[in-house]
Amino acid sequence: MTNSDVIRRVRYLFDFSDDQMIALFKLADHNVSRADVSNWLKQEGDPLLVEISDRELAVFLNGLIIEKRGKREGPTPPPEVNLSNNMILRKMKIALNFTTDDILALYASIDKKIGKHELSAFFRNPKHKSYRPCMDQYLRNFFNALQSKFDNKLGQYVVEK
Repeated sequence: MTNSDVIRRVRYLFDFSDDQMIALFKLADHNVSRADVSNWLKQEGDPLLVEISDRELAVFLNGLIIEKRGKREGPTPPPEVNLSNNMILRKMKIALNFTTDDILALYASIDKKIGKHELSAFFRNPKHKSYRPCMDQYLRNFFNALQSKFDNKLGQYVVEK
């Protein structure tokens, strides 16, 4: 998945307006213009599409974490310069306050089988022997499952009973 795919998915998932998107960047101490946001959100194939950088996407996801979980004590952590699918998945997990079981249930809800050990390998340090890179299809399936379980009107994850 491209960074633009990720930011479009998150915007659609939470039904964020341009102003809300700009506010998320501001929460992470980064200023962007409405034109920047508009260019990042253009559809693939649009000649005006500007691919959002790893650093800018990291800033956005950090802002999402602050929005959903609150600001931590101390200075805002610096954004990553290089962002992997593993880091994107981790940041979404943190922002939504998901446990491993929540993510496993999400994958199961769309009939995608993933084991607990396989999922934990995505969250390990890249230098760990059991680390495994999160491939695009896992991240795409994560967003697809979230979309099927998310209520845009309420802006929250819907848990079935």
